Amino acid sequence: MHVLILSLIALAFVLIVIEDVIHLNKAKSTLFIGSLVWILAFMFPEGGNVEHVKEGLNENLLEIATLWLFLMAAMTFVAYLNQQGLITQLVYRLLPSKIKLRSLMIMIALLGLLFSSLADNITASLIMLSLLASLKLEPKQTLKFAALIVFAVNSGGVSLITGDVTTLMIFLADKVSITDLFLLIAPAVFGVMTLALFLMRGIKDEVTLPKFRRPIAFADKLIALLFLLTIVGTLGMSVAFSVPPVLTFLFGLSVMFITHRIIYKSETKPNVLEYVREVEFDTLLFFLGVLLLVGMLKELSVLDFLPQLYQVMPVYVANYFVGILSALVDNVPLTAAILKSGIEMDTADWLGLTYAVGVGGSLLIIGSAAGVIALSKLTELTFITYLKFFHWLLVAYTAGYLAVLAIANI
Repeated sequence: MHVLILSLIALAFVLIVIEDVIHLNKAKSTLFIGSLVWILAFMFPEGGNVEHVKEGLNENLLEIATLWLFLMAAMTFVAYLNQQGLITQLVYRLLPSKIKLRSLMIMIALLGLLFSSLADNITASLIMLSLLASLKLEPKQTLKFAALIVFAVNSGGVSLITGDVTTLMIFLADKVSITDLFLLIAPAVFGVMTLALFLMRGIKDEVTLPKFRRPIAFADKLIALLFLLTIVGTLGMSVAFSVPPVLTFLFGLSVMFITHRIIYKSETKPNVLEYVREVEFDTLLFFLGVLLLVGMLKELSVLDFLPQLYQVMPVYVANYFVGILSALVDNVPLTAAILKSGIEMDTADWLGLTYAVGVGGSLLIIGSAAGVIALSKLTELTFITYLKFFHWLLVAYTAGYLAVLAIANI
């Protein structure tokens, strides 16, 4: 039975990689196999001990529920603001009408960092890629901007629990604190600026930017402010009173619902609860399936083999290569596997791992959600054309990782 379950788990991860080939959504395949392996474990328990399987499932479901509720709350905020066009309007208002491409490259990199920190890398990718498409640049320049956007949005998410799921997972496991994660801001910026300097070589043109300005409703501004206050409140309450982030975010979401209802008393205005429907449930279901799979790997003691990588090389070197591996293996199951394996690290190494699994997926176009979105949005971008930037991406990733070690070990 162990062989069958492990074969099914291996199949699930293969299906994730070849999703675009077989046209089977990875959320569907992982949820199907993730729930199936646990059913098989209950039907054929090792030694007939069903209670042990039940205990393992309950522990796994608690972790999943915490992650699910937090993401649902954050993504509902983002769905509302994105639907109202507020985020896009903010981008266009920050940029001048004419700008040199070198300056534009730096600004887009910084905006990608900012948006992916406050929201998530999927939303940030969509916003920045929409801006890139509107510029109508030459294919060669478009590819450079695309590579920078993918790297920037992945880098931006590592320093805040609202920006990247793997960062949230490591934080919820009590491996790092909120203040520890702030140390990743400078290395993230350093890595992105390193890549920008390489990519801007030979670019001297100037571009005229389109303007799509329209008034922003007072209610949208107020809810955007509530979103920022919720993020700040989450960070502050966690540091000051150890309030779980999921609780603060759910409270912020409830305030958003009540505020919207007070402003729009007329029933003709759509119920703000409808925006929950806009949440990317494919993403949430994918995480559910993956965490069920990884939970089963822990149940079968398969993760006991993972620490061997950390036994044959120093921890900081192992973390570096885990980051590179995340370009081939989805960083969510990879992070979950390391967390559940019981590997011992100090805070500096956990910060190194946080950066590595968050940014390492940028090395290949299929290694992150941002890359997959870029692949689907830009006709000029393919696996091969993106691969041409691999050496510069690797240098930038290495520079950022070394900066993390330098700052975290001070």
